[in-house]
Amino acid sequence: MGPLWLEVTVAPSRTLLFCGFLLGGIALGTVSGLVPGIHANTFALLLAGVAPAVPGPVVFVGAAMLAAGTVHTFLDVVPALALGVPDPAMASSALPGHRLVLGGQGREAVRLSALGSAGAVVFAVPLALPMTELMTRAYPTLRANLPLVLGAIALAMVATERDAVAAIGGACSLAASGALGAATLDLPAGGLVGAGGMLAPIFTGLFGAPVLLDALTGEGVPEQAEPTVTTPRRSVARFALIGTLSGAVVGYLPGVSSAVAATFALLATDNGGPRGFVVATSGVNTANTIFALFALVALGTPRTGVLVAVDQTGVPLDLPVLLGSVLVAAAAGFVLVVTLGDGYLRVVGNTDYTRLSIGVLCLLVVVLAVLTGPLGIGVFAAATVVGLIPVKFGARRANLMGVLLVPLALGV
Repeated sequence: MGPLWLEVTVAPSRTLLFCGFLLGGIALGTVSGLVPGIHANTFALLLAGVAPAVPGPVVFVGAAMLAAGTVHTFLDVVPALALGVPDPAMASSALPGHRLVLGGQGREAVRLSALGSAGAVVFAVPLALPMTELMTRAYPTLRANLPLVLGAIALAMVATERDAVAAIGGACSLAASGALGAATLDLPAGGLVGAGGMLAPIFTGLFGAPVLLDALTGEGVPEQAEPTVTTPRRSVARFALIGTLSGAVVGYLPGVSSAVAATFALLATDNGGPRGFVVATSGVNTANTIFALFALVALGTPRTGVLVAVDQTGVPLDLPVLLGSVLVAAAAGFVLVVTLGDGYLRVVGNTDYTRLSIGVLCLLVVVLAVLTGPLGIGVFAAATVVGLIPVKFGARRANLMGVLLVPLALGV
């Protein structure tokens, strides 16, 4: 038998074009991740609208969308840490991470988040095929019992508050945010873009605005210590795995977002403190991108806003190309979050925090007006009032995740 030869053919022009689309997606994800109030879904839906006029294969447009979404999952923790203004998927971790920043450990928190997202990629890729098979079989049972699961999580969150007063505040926060979600989640976005529905004003009001209002009389971001990661490697890996598995569940279940998965992770990482939760939540966000891609390929149903845009554009489900774009973007996101995160914290720390908070609040109102119109501004105001409840009782702000848990549990 003669020797076997493997021939690999590379088209330089097509490869360069693909790299150009990837770089464009990475740039968009960087902008959406670092600017408060802007989500990767916004750019993805805009790309979906202009895709027919974009010169180049449509699969490259899909790759750019996924690259933007992936980089966003790495960088959206930065404004959540420095400003307390979270992306919806990062809402639950905003306050634990913010505590690290106020303790001078913000640079460590940035690296923990990067490790959580990178760990999720390492775990999610080999787990994607078996998880797709498992979740396809388990989906009917999970869906049928979802109200019980979500109800148990909500009960556990309130029951584990540190005292009776905090538990009352947690219950009030859960109920008020649940009522807010039931009343507003399905409202149509009436802005110029109309991307993302009411999630942006709801989560910005619940988790971002109260922190900025508190910061008006605060001393701002203190000087940050050296970025030494004090959490043992084995613990980081364990928290990243928890985030990955939580992200897997929401990658296949319709109507359950990364923010809900982050709430699952809250209870599972309670003994890890804010460091463990930052790792796990970052892992949830990134893992969801990978598992949702496999769910789209296997089940034909998009589970995230970015993949809805991919589906609407008619992108061929070429898994090697699309998964490859996610992996390249993840590597870029890891470098960017560490590189840009420190500078972001430094700039915020050197800025008058009262003026910065007022400026960010004004920016958020403008962005929300563009995305969701006057109705979104009204929802933002109502959510801000609800977001102040846990502060008054000394309860965990994660109870505000009732905005999603309650409507999902009740089937509203």
